Amino acid sequence: MNILAKATGGKSYKAHKYSLDNRDVPYIDYGEDTIIWQRSAETKPTKNYVPLHDLSVDLSRQNFNLFSFFLDGSRHVYKVDDIALKKSGGTRTAIYPIIAGQIGIGCCKRENKRLHKALFEYECDISVPDIADRDGRNGFFAATVDKLNKCEDLSRLKIRFEKIIPYKTENVEQNKYEDKGTACIQDRMIEMEKDAVAELVRKGLLNQDNYLIKDGSLEYRPSKEEKRDSRKLMTFKNNYNWVLGVSKGFNPESCKDIRGKSNPGFIAELPLYHRTPVAEIKNLKNEDMKLAVWYVRLRDKDRTRTPFDGVVKVEKILVTDKEINEGMDSEIVNILSACLINERMPVCYGSDLRWANHIYPIFLTEEYIKSRYVSPEAFLHLF
Repeated sequence: MNILAKATGGKSYKAHKYSLDNRDVPYIDYGEDTIIWQRSAETKPTKNYVPLHDLSVDLSRQNFNLFSFFLDGSRHVYKVDDIALKKSGGTRTAIYPIIAGQIGIGCCKRENKRLHKALFEYECDISVPDIADRDGRNGFFAATVDKLNKCEDLSRLKIRFEKIIPYKTENVEQNKYEDKGTACIQDRMIEMEKDAVAELVRKGLLNQDNYLIKDGSLEYRPSKEEKRDSRKLMTFKNNYNWVLGVSKGFNPESCKDIRGKSNPGFIAELPLYHRTPVAEIKNLKNEDMKLAVWYVRLRDKDRTRTPFDGVVKVEKILVTDKEINEGMDSEIVNILSACLINERMPVCYGSDLRWANHIYPIFLTEEYIKSRYVSPEAFLHLF
């Protein structure tokens, strides 16, 4: 912090350090969903639940599975200090939080029923207020990172920081600065996930027989450069042709009935080993992308805490013109859903409170990433 304060012309207050992470507990996302439900997104539209038990049993007996890769991104975020900085165009100072994070991106590949590491990336980043560089000097934050990495304590522990990411302060309430810094770390994690998917595609590892499951929503957005260049935008979309996003937590209010009204009961009453119809949604944060979304019940609701435990939300980016115009092939949706049901075992009782919504390869991938982190105590001691 002394190095950072000197480089930015600020003053470190040696404030209390603490984690900003939510614990890994079951949850329902009660926040507002920024999605608009459009229409059916499958070739055989239905208004009813689709049974998958027999198909999943048949596929299991054949040892058939389309999922070969499992990707998870994880970040641990900490408030590590408060720093006083002068505001632009004046002598008045204000206090801003310094946010630091560890980011891990892991991808496991299944071969002969065993999981192996396919890819792992780890980095430490710091998020600071944008006025830390009041003059807008080119390369200022990169040069400051170099100064930090020359610190003997970091060298001894073999830790280095990759980036200093500025968070916006103009027209932002002071109590939102921590959220802004955390969002910068989250955005960096998403960029690393996108790079991981692109790397697998470059190597030719993803295809119609080898899908990738990404833990969580497909919240990827093309960059400004990709939006301007139609070829780059198509490359971006094609990277996700064989990728499913599987979310353990979701907002049940976002499920709509045929009249467009909220109908969370449709998910709550979803029978075991069934899926919902597939809906097309347009994300308001990313209007260039259309997604197919459906829900699958992995666990009997009589054996879970709530009727939403045991249900996962599945997303697939609509890539080809045929998918966009006609929707996903319903038979492919059924096969993918049945394969997903077969991924639920063995369970992780006692190891994770979210067990009912876990698929086991993702659970193992998460555990692998967590094992590579520096402990919170050691990381916070750096500051």
